[in-house]
Amino acid sequence: MTNTEGKSLIFLSRPFAYFAGISIFTMRFHPVRALPGAWLIDLEKRGDERGFLARTFCAEEFAAHGLCTHWPQCNLTLTRQRGAIRGLHFQAEPQPEIKLIRCTAGVIWDVALDLRPGSPSRGQWQAFELDADTGRALYLPAGFAHGFQCLTDDCQVFYHMSAAYAPALARGVRWDDPSLAISWPLPAALVSEKDRALPLCAELDERELTPFSK
Repeated sequence: MTNTEGKSLIFLSRPFAYFAGISIFTMRFHPVRALPGAWLIDLEKRGDERGFLARTFCAEEFAAHGLCTHWPQCNLTLTRQRGAIRGLHFQAEPQPEIKLIRCTAGVIWDVALDLRPGSPSRGQWQAFELDADTGRALYLPAGFAHGFQCLTDDCQVFYHMSAAYAPALARGVRWDDPSLAISWPLPAALVSEKDRALPLCAELDERELTPFSK
């Protein structure tokens, strides 16, 4: 392909592309060692005086890392109040969800809890700060419960989901389960009645949990 000046432009779709001889890396993938199967994904921003361009998803790159590439449903949440908590939520078998989570406004403290039978990190949680400025995303395989606390007002969180929402399979774990001892960074300013009524980890039905797979 040539441009109007006759110069060759080469485009490659694999891990990176070239535009007029300049490499454009699309994303950076970081496995979360403490939670097998979870990943942090950072953007590679290319900017100029107008702003920047960054790729947020590439099926080929995700597949190369063994990650889900099928996202039939996407959701957006807005949480108005700093200190508010959502979660911890998951979808039970036989229709569990893989999630790709990104904060698109504000800053959140994002919690991933491994519930997978057979997992070396079962019952363990880890938290990550996600914010709109960096665009960092968290990838969680099926079998994780997920929740977050807003560190600013007016947080928006965008989710890619590998399965459609099934209300009959919606499950969760209490945000303040003493066996988990999640160290939320702020006092809980607002938690929905539905989330306050979620069961403790020990009360979950094992048959509804997604087993660990390597």
